[in-house]
Amino acid sequence: MSLNSAHAQGGVLIFAGERILIYYDGIEISFDGPSSVPQMKGKKHGRVYLTTHRVIFNSKDGKDSMQSFSFPFLLMREVELEQPVFGANYIKGKIKAEPYGNWDGEAKFKMYFTHGGAIEFGKAMLTAATMASRNRPPQPPPYSPPMNAGFYAAPPPAYEPPRNSYYSWVPYGTFPEPPPAQSVFMSEAPPPYPGVHPNAAYPPYPTAPSAHQNGYDAKAQEAAASAYYDPYNTHNFYAPAAMGNVAPPAYASAPPPAYSEAAKKSN
Repeated sequence: MSLNSAHAQGGVLIFAGERILIYYDGIEISFDGPSSVPQMKGKKHGRVYLTTHRVIFNSKDGKDSMQSFSFPFLLMREVELEQPVFGANYIKGKIKAEPYGNWDGEAKFKMYFTHGGAIEFGKAMLTAATMASRNRPPQPPPYSPPMNAGFYAAPPPAYEPPRNSYYSWVPYGTFPEPPPAQSVFMSEAPPPYPGVHPNAAYPPYPTAPSAHQNGYDAKAQEAAASAYYDPYNTHNFYAPAAMGNVAPPAYASAPPPAYSEAAKKSN
C-alpha cells in the first residue's frame, strides 16, 4: 500500500494499462496504523475506486494530509464484510506498506459505505483479489519506483464499463456510473503488481516529438502515444484522432505521373 501516490490534479492517478471497474462517491474510511504516520489519524471522506489491480481512496478534502491511499490486492489480508445491526455496512482488513510507499509497517482499516453497496463492492473486490493472486509470478522482479514518470488524461476504456463477458462478476447494476472523465489520469509507468488478467498489455509511453518532425507527424505520434489497448477485449483499440488544423505531410518524392503517361505504361 502506498500513501499519497494515486492522485493528480484533483483526480485519481492509475497505472498504464490499469482499469477502473467501480467508482463510488460517498466513502468514510479510518485507519489504525503506526504512530509514525500522522496522515492516518481521523476519519477520511471521499471516493473509492476498484481497479484491475487494487483499491484506491481519494480524499474530498483538499487540505487533508492524506490525499490518496492505494491498496494493492496482494498486500491486503484478513478482509471481511461487516453488517452491523445499527450503522452502515463496512469492509475491514489489514494492509501492508509496499516498498517506496511513503510509509512503513502495517495498518488496520475500516471502509464505510454511506450510501449502501458495501456488500456488492466487497464481493467484487474479493473476486478481483483472487484473480490477481492467481496471476502472481513465481519470482516477481524486484520493485523499483518509477523515475520521473509523467501522466496524461486517461482514455475512456480505462474507466468506462467494458462491454464483454470477462467482467460479468462486476456489479455494474449497483455501480453504474463511471468517474468523471476529467478526473482520471494515467501514469506512464505500468503496475508493479499483477491484476485480474494474466496477459495484460500496456500502452506505450507518450514520447515527445523529435526536432525533425513536422506538425502532422507530431500530432499523429501524440495520438498513438495516448492510445489504449484493452487486453480484456482484444477486438477493440482506442486511439484519439489528431487534433488541430494540421495539413497532411508533403509528398516525400515527385508527384504522381499524369494520366496520359500512366495510360501509355498500361498499354
